[in-house]
Formats: sequence, structure tokens, C-alpha cells
Amino acid sequence: MNYSLISGLAGGLGLFLLGMNLMIDGLRLAAGNTLRDILSRSTATPLRGIFTGVLITSLVQSSGAVTVATLGFVNAGLMNLTQAITVIYGTSIGTTMTGWLVALIGFHLKIQGLALPVIGIGMAMFIAQREQTVGYFGKALAGLGIFFLGISVLKQSMAGVVTGFNLSSISHNGFLSLLLYLGIGLLMTISMQSSSASIAIIITSFSSGIVPLDTAATMVIGANVGSTSTDLLATIGATPNVKRVAAAHIVFNLITGMVALLILPLLLFFIRDLRSDPPEILALFHTIFNILGVLLLWPLTGWLVRRLGKFFRTTEETEGKPRYLDHTLASTPVLAMHALAKELSRIGDITYQMAKNAISSKKSAHSDLGQERQNVERLVMAVGDFSAWMSRQNLPQELDVVLPNALRVSRYYSEMAELAEMVEAGQLKITPLDDEVLTTRISHYKTRVIQLLKLADVEKTTLSVEECSRQLQDTEAEYQLLKASLLRAGAQGRMSVRLVVDNLDILSNIRRMAQQSEKAIHYLATLEQYNIPDVASREKNADNQSVSVS
Repeated sequence: MNYSLISGLAGGLGLFLLGMNLMIDGLRLAAGNTLRDILSRSTATPLRGIFTGVLITSLVQSSGAVTVATLGFVNAGLMNLTQAITVIYGTSIGTTMTGWLVALIGFHLKIQGLALPVIGIGMAMFIAQREQTVGYFGKALAGLGIFFLGISVLKQSMAGVVTGFNLSSISHNGFLSLLLYLGIGLLMTISMQSSSASIAIIITSFSSGIVPLDTAATMVIGANVGSTSTDLLATIGATPNVKRVAAAHIVFNLITGMVALLILPLLLFFIRDLRSDPPEILALFHTIFNILGVLLLWPLTGWLVRRLGKFFRTTEETEGKPRYLDHTLASTPVLAMHALAKELSRIGDITYQMAKNAISSKKSAHSDLGQERQNVERLVMAVGDFSAWMSRQNLPQELDVVLPNALRVSRYYSEMAELAEMVEAGQLKITPLDDEVLTTRISHYKTRVIQLLKLADVEKTTLSVEECSRQLQDTEAEYQLLKASLLRAGAQGRMSVRLVVDNLDILSNIRRMAQQSEKAIHYLATLEQYNIPDVASREKNADNQSVSVS
């Protein structure tokens, strides 16, 4: 194999990958929030989830990009595990569209005559409207032209490879050959991080006569399995939800690959009767075995979700670990803000429960305010780190303005957790009052504060900032009257000074908790506008919905 042949193969592959990256990047930017909107609204049923995965992957020509976006949605709480798995099913079918592009256009048209004008038109659009949707479409169009140009160079180079290198000579070693070709397809996808690129190269190799059909089909199966490497990279340091989705994708691709290998001769025999053109045979094979995989796994989705729900729980899902904060959301700042609001809501839920238990002196068998406070502090630190990371992501102006409010909310929750621990400690050591009237009034004040905490509960579907402010004013007035009564009782000798001070310390800390909760709800409301409407109800409905093939 001479230098010109090697340089031709390397150049063709480089052009192909460059075109793929430009096309994917351009389509993703042109789509803008469309991807987010489609994913958030079109996964209510398993069938819609599959069609959504097929549609989006076909449009952006990257199953990896759609998979990473899906991981981000699961992590942000916008999609549950069942919905995400059905989207993954769809991406496996949608990614086969690249093979059809290569088979139907790359081998039936004069590519060079088509590619050069497409590149020129695309770049003209990009230069004229660089930061606009038209410009992004132009970038994608130029990428498509370079993609086809790469195929043209690869075809020419592959023709020179045939005489000196033919894998069919080692295709009769049984199981070892099978493993070899699987490994080649797998490594191609892992090294290029694109199963579409691997499939295109395999189709070109088969059409040029370098590899026979059964060998090429086995390599396609390996490339398909290798696409899960994107998931594995995305799960490094990720949350349990992301790991479960990635595991589901790996399980799906492995089972699909094993089934395709078992019935490989039957599939190829069937496909030869449908198509005679070599590129189309391989493209059809890729599509059919992925569809068979979806049909096989779809009825088992409910079981798979239940099984995966039992994994990744030992350390990751303790209360002190964030559930929604994940750096896979980098490409979609609105999703990152939504995840931040969800994590703050979770911290608020823990904190309010601590406060109510401390005020009412209720302590369940599993209650440990000291441990819960440590959990809150760890979560607050995670929110701070995530906020700092977000601030470095070139946020849109409207997000950059409200991001500091997340830090304010987390600080208020941290102070509430500390105050709850102090209130509990104070109430454990205080001597009960002999004055029945004051005891009743203190109890009434505590009840009013607990009502305020319930009103400010961030797990509610709506946040009533105005009502919380009015309730705080009422509790503030009641506190001042109660404080005056306690001081009067101490001055008149009806209560010891020590007892007055202890009660005032407790009531003061309860008052501060009420103030912090009102501040938290005020600033949290500025973040709630970035939540996707009806997310909670959709998640609940999807969780309760049984998976059906009808």
C-alpha cells in the first residue's frame, strides 16, 4: 500500500468526519430550543417517545447528540427513566438514516459535482447570517457537502485497496473471525466517537469489494454496540439517573447485537431478496436489526425500568448527594437552570421538614437533625460549585442575572438547617412553663410558623410569594407581643430570668427560620420561570403508565 493510497484514505476519512461534525453542529444550533421542546412534550407515551427519538436523530444525524441531550433531560427531572428509554429506542433507528444517505446518494450520484456547489452555497449562507438560524443551516449544508466529498475520496481510495488487501481471505476462521470483525466495528466507533461514520466506511468497504457481506454485517453490529461508548463517557461522575439511562442503552445495544448475530444468515438471506445493490443491502440490514431490537425490548421496558431502579443506590442516592446537578447539561443553559431549581427545591423540602420537626418537637425513628444538616451543607456546596460552573458557560443575559439568586436561596436553606438544630437542642433542655396562658400562646405561635413553612413548601406546584409575605407579617406581630409578655412575666417575678432567656432564644430562632423561609421563597420564584410547564404531572402520569405495545 503506497503513500498516495494511505493519504487518500486518511484525507477521505478526515473530510468525512469534518463534514459530519459541521453538519451535526449546524443542525443542533439551527434547532435551538426545538430539541428541548420536542423532547419535553413528545414523550408522554412509549410510542411517541420512540417516534421522537427517530425524528430528532434523523434530523440532527447524531444519535450521540440526542442521547446526551436525553441524559440531560433525565438529570434535570424533565423526563423519567421510561420516557428516556423509549427515546433511546428511537435513536437506534434514527441513526440508520446516515447509512441510507451514503447508500442512496453517495453511490448513485456524481458526488463531486453535487458536493462542491453545496459547500459553496452553505458557506455563503453561513458568512451572510453567521449567528442566525439561516447561517447555522448554511453550516450544516456545507458540512453535508464535505461529507459527500469525503465519501467520494474514500470510494476512490478503496478501489486501490482491493488488490492489495482483502479481509475475505481471513473470513473462514469461524468464531475467531466473528470476534475480529465485531472488534473492528467496535473500535472504529469508539475511536471516531461516531457509529454513523463507522457504518459509512463499512458500506464503502463492502461496495468496493474489500469485505464480503457477512463480514461487513458483523462489523456493522460491532459499530452499533460501540455507539454506547458515548454513554459511558457521559456517566463519568454523573448522577444515578444518568447512569441508569446509559445502562439501559448498553443493555439494548448488547441484546440487539446478540440477536442480530444469532439470526445473521437468515437476515441476510431475507434482505438479498429485497435489495440487490450492495450499499442498500447493508443499510437495510442496519435498519432491520435495530427495528427488531426495538420490537423485542419494547414489551420488556417496564421490567427493565424496575430492575435498573434498584441499581446505583448504595452511595449515590443518599440525601447528601445531588440528584439533578450534572455537567451533561452544558450545551443547554435553560436545562441547567431547571436542574438547579429542582435541586434547590429538594434542599428546601429537606430543610422545611427539619424546621417543622424541630418546632413541633417531633422526632421520628429515622430523624437525625445533625446528619440532615450535614446533608444540607453538602448539597449547598454542590449548588455553589454548579452555579460557579454555570457562570463560566457564557450564559444568556437573562440567566446570568438570576443565577446569583440560586446562591442566595441555598444560603437561606443552610441557615434554616442550622437554626433547626439549635431549636431542637434548646427545646430538649428547657424547663416546661407553669403559666398555662403563655404556654398556649407559645404553642399558637409555633403553629403559625409551621403554617408559614407549609405555605412556603417548594414542592408545591405554585409558589405564593405574596401570601408568604403576609403570613410572615402576622407571625412577626405575634412574636413581638409574645416577647413582651415573656419579659413582663420575668419582670413581675412570675418566671425566672433564665427561663425567660431560654424561651426567647428558642422563639427568636424560630422567628429567624420564618424570615429565612420567606426570603428563600422570594428568590426561588425568580428561578421557577425556567421550569418546563406541567413537568410534575407528566412525570407522575408517565410513572403510573404501564408500558404497552398497542
